[in-house]
Amino acid sequence: MKVALIQLAYGDDESVADRTARVADLVRTLAGHDLVVLPELWSAGGFDYTHWDERAEAVDGTVAQALSAAARDAGVTLHGGSIVERGTPVSDADRGVWNTSLVFSPTGELVATYRKIHRFGFGEGEPSLMDAGEDLVVVDVPVAGGNAVPVGLSTCYDLRFPELYRRLLDRGAEVFVIPAAWPARRVGHWTLLGQARAIEDQCVVLQCNTAGTHARHEMGGHSQVVDATGKVLASAGPDQEVISIDIDTAATLEWRRTFPVLPDRRLA
Repeated sequence: MKVALIQLAYGDDESVADRTARVADLVRTLAGHDLVVLPELWSAGGFDYTHWDERAEAVDGTVAQALSAAARDAGVTLHGGSIVERGTPVSDADRGVWNTSLVFSPTGELVATYRKIHRFGFGEGEPSLMDAGEDLVVVDVPVAGGNAVPVGLSTCYDLRFPELYRRLLDRGAEVFVIPAAWPARRVGHWTLLGQARAIEDQCVVLQCNTAGTHARHEMGGHSQVVDATGKVLASAGPDQEVISIDIDTAATLEWRRTFPVLPDRRLA
């Protein structure tokens, strides 16, 4: 499985339209990969709360259309990071706004969405502006010359909640994809928790973070690919960078067979 993580850097001086065009062009350069991943809220600004309302859009909005076209042109499965989604509220108490990941097929079809379950902000930020998602999502990603790989979706702050990943594992996930806007001051947690999720669930972890500084927040970068044993196969620095790597997905199942931790679970 050939994977690319686009650790995108951006600041406050770039318009959403310009950034979207730049990102779409980057995706198009990555033809030949099976899966390309973008960071969380790269179009709306991960910490740019004051602009989220005006930048919210439907899952078939302007940003989504640009990503769909880029996925089709490159012939890749594209995890488009996440957008601020505006839709129909689930209940009268809801806002109808979510932090939503979008996954497009190599033909440009929207094949999966995931609304972030754990909202960051301790009562402010996301919890005050967005609704929480409820659904677990595992999507099969086709691989050239091989079988499709089941990929579990999560976003940024979700990484701190291991029970989510156990439930994705129980739904068949062999790979976890985690787009993020994780700040520099806690980047040590970002890398350590990614390895922990890989080790405890015997899954490959793909962590795609944001670089640069926006809304007075310095982002952490240090995207990484971790195999099912917890070994870091590839990692980025603090600046914009693309990680491109071939992952031996068969090795995950072999590791589970030779070191069968998971069957010894006793607590659901």
